[in-house]
Amino acid sequence: MPGTFARNFLPLLLALSAAAPAAAQEASGSLSLSSNAASADSSAGFLEKYPAEAGLLELGVFAGAIWVSQNHNLRDVQAEHYTIDRPTLELGLRAGYFPLSFLGAELEAAVGPMGKAGGESLTLWGARGQLVAQLPGYSVTPFALVGAGRLGVFSDQLKDDGDPTFHLGCGAKLAFSELLGVRLDLRDHFITQNPDTRSSRHAKALNPEILLGLTLTFGRTPPPAPKPPSDRDQDGFADPEDKCPDDKGVAPDGCPVKPKDTDADGFFDPDDKCPAEKGVAPDGCPIKDRDGDGFLDPDDKCPDEKGVAPNGCPLKDSDGDGLLDNVDKCPAEPETKNGFEDDDGCPDELPAEIQKFSGVIQGIEFDTAKATIRRKSYKTLDEAVAVLKQYPKLRIEISGHTDPDGSREANMLLSKARANAVKKYLTDKGIDPSRVESRGAGPDEPIADNTTKEGKQKNRRIEFKLLP
Repeated sequence: MPGTFARNFLPLLLALSAAAPAAAQEASGSLSLSSNAASADSSAGFLEKYPAEAGLLELGVFAGAIWVSQNHNLRDVQAEHYTIDRPTLELGLRAGYFPLSFLGAELEAAVGPMGKAGGESLTLWGARGQLVAQLPGYSVTPFALVGAGRLGVFSDQLKDDGDPTFHLGCGAKLAFSELLGVRLDLRDHFITQNPDTRSSRHAKALNPEILLGLTLTFGRTPPPAPKPPSDRDQDGFADPEDKCPDDKGVAPDGCPVKPKDTDADGFFDPDDKCPAEKGVAPDGCPIKDRDGDGFLDPDDKCPDEKGVAPNGCPLKDSDGDGLLDNVDKCPAEPETKNGFEDDDGCPDELPAEIQKFSGVIQGIEFDTAKATIRRKSYKTLDEAVAVLKQYPKLRIEISGHTDPDGSREANMLLSKARANAVKKYLTDKGIDPSRVESRGAGPDEPIADNTTKEGKQKNRRIEFKLLP
């Protein structure tokens, strides 16, 4: 039963929740019963103006419709079963008391004309009581209810009969004033079914109902009277209309007769071209520093470019090599970016001894499938150590490479291990580790044809690369 109830009514409840704020906003503009409150409230204020409280008595009328199950048992035991036309319109009265702001009890009575197949008329009646749990705090008050009662008919064909009912529901209330509000209910009733037509689907033979009503609420605390607008300078002009809210003034705008000097620089506002900034003669404006470099415009030879001493102009990079002229030893010639003395700003060529250790390094060999450096490689590595010590600003990257034989994962690990082994050799000989980086490229960067033995031999290599 709870699953069917949720499937029948949950979408309607969600739509009601989404529409409630808009309905409250419209009501705040058109249905408020207090003219003073209507002039002072915004729509947001209305939502909190008439919340549910403890100790409220609610009386109401409602109208709605109920869809009685075709499998009903609203008949005398001797009477024939008839299918009732749906829906049935109904009118009713309601009375409730809420000792707590979130919980109360209600009694209802309803009656409505019904029709059955064949055109015969009958009258539906209902009486029930229910507990109501609601969410107080706002003029729009959602609620849920559970209750029990009796549903019956007056008719010649079905005779006079009634059955006990159990019902669940949900909905929302909207208060327009201290006294008046509207209410929407969505419910489902569970009653005894016709034993002659009962089947495995009997649990789904429900009786949904929708009600819309007007409610009179007694005992609600009146909303506080709106506060008058403030008048900070006590000149009789409320702050929203006072153009000078902190200075006592006169008509028409609440400002004083005497001219003001807002920035207190000795220039009255009517004559001050910069009334919010302290300034100097002749116009009351401050001396500006347009580019914000600390050199005022009269002393700045480049007032629209941030600069430095002595004249406020920026330093230049005449040759465009990224080094400013004041630190560039060759300001008219761009630096050669080759990893050798790249910070002096001058063009240069790599010395022959450095060129020897840039690119593929011949003479470095390892044990097969291992990262163990063979002794015959020590001479080449010692020469590399000597060059790195001779040029202490050089930084290098060591990369290890393999042919594609075997798995790529194994080759990547082997190439990285060999590069690390070369790095360790250099650092063990006194080279600062921060000057040496290493990586393993595996078989991904071949320089020769891997389909030949000679090509594979060339691809198994160590390379050095100069770093900037």
